Amino acid sequence: MGKFKDDYERGWDDGFTNAKELAKSGEFSDGYHTFNELYYYRMLYNAAFFNDMAYYDNWADGSWHVEYDVHKSKKHSDGEDCFGGGWFIVMAELPTGQISNHYEMKYWDYFKIPEKEKANVWDGHTPKEAAERLRKFILKEYEI
Repeated sequence: MGKFKDDYERGWDDGFTNAKELAKSGEFSDGYHTFNELYYYRMLYNAAFFNDMAYYDNWADGSWHVEYDVHKSKKHSDGEDCFGGGWFIVMAELPTGQISNHYEMKYWDYFKIPEKEKANVWDGHTPKEAAERLRKFILKEYEI
């Protein structure tokens, strides 16, 4: 596959002991942010967005107010634990389509949204499709 693959498999000799291990650790950087930082930011933005779409009104009527079907679950729609356990899924059914992400359980409490026993059935969307659905949602390129 060429020199890059060889360097990747061997590890570079410019201070990195093993580029493959660095990439796996999430500490690989573009010079500004590591992958770990970017994934953490993504999780925070996702939580803020989903939390804004659903809130629990403890004072008025003690119920969830949900603009769209947004939820979290420790199980996929087939009843299996997400990735065998230790993970959960967050999902929203937007007017532009379904979007979802998985996170480690340590972030469960960041998502102040309704919990479901099992997540909705995944519609097969790819990250690219989810991004396009978000873009259309943000720009209000959909009909109600």
